[in-house]
Amino acid sequence: MTVRDRRSLTLDAPAKINLHLEVLGKRPDGYHELESLLLTISLRDTLVFSERTAGEEIVCDDPLAGPTSDNLVTRAVRLVREESGREDGIKIALTKRIPIGGGLGGGSSDAATTLLGLNQWWNLGWSVERLVELGSRLGSDVPFFFYGPAAIVRGRGEVVETTPIGCPIDLVLISPSERLSTKAVFEHLVPGTERVPVEPIARALAEGNIAEVARHLHNRLIESSRQLSTAVADLERRAVDWPCLGHLMTGSGSTYFAVCEDQVSAKSLGRSIEELQLGTVYIVSAG
Repeated sequence: MTVRDRRSLTLDAPAKINLHLEVLGKRPDGYHELESLLLTISLRDTLVFSERTAGEEIVCDDPLAGPTSDNLVTRAVRLVREESGREDGIKIALTKRIPIGGGLGGGSSDAATTLLGLNQWWNLGWSVERLVELGSRLGSDVPFFFYGPAAIVRGRGEVVETTPIGCPIDLVLISPSERLSTKAVFEHLVPGTERVPVEPIARALAEGNIAEVARHLHNRLIESSRQLSTAVADLERRAVDWPCLGHLMTGSGSTYFAVCEDQVSAKSLGRSIEELQLGTVYIVSAG
């Protein structure tokens, strides 16, 4: 959603899930070499840009987000100022709906949307390629959000290749209160003996074969996340009995998702899971 008038600009920042996440090794720069298939979903934060006499004012409705003085939105604003030389005042009001620290990319999406919003608000005229380069300085997942709804991401996140979605996908997300540190998950990574290729699931997604997409779900990080989080281990164990096409943890966790046949099935499963009180449940779609 984009809404603009004289006084404000409103943009939505979508969450993402990883249908596939493979870790190919460690790079000389200390980051891990990744290959992942990402999808934006209908769960979204909202950012409202408006004028301010001077400086920047970043406000957020979620106290769990912590101080705004050094979050990704603030860092994105300061990066744009450095690159553009603009000193105009700006206020950004962030409404959080994406769970923080759940592997859904909310902070990265907010950062990408801040770059997009300031490019429009200040009429900078920057290309997508320029925004992607700036986004890569802020975080590994940021570049993807300029290319959604679906893309294969490689490197540490800076190499993005869009891929088609053959039909919408209905999903149930379960976000437990227990959060995981991405750094800790990678430190406990259990390397695979063989690379699981992304091509089969990307092909199934393009063809709209949701059952085949579900069959090829893969996340190399789930073993380390399971060891660190009783919530992830419990969700993985319980999901075996869910009436869904497939299930997986997204990113480094701790949010878990189930791929359903249709919206009716997703709503039914969501109601059943809510009764178990395993975390906050979201019925969402992709595509």
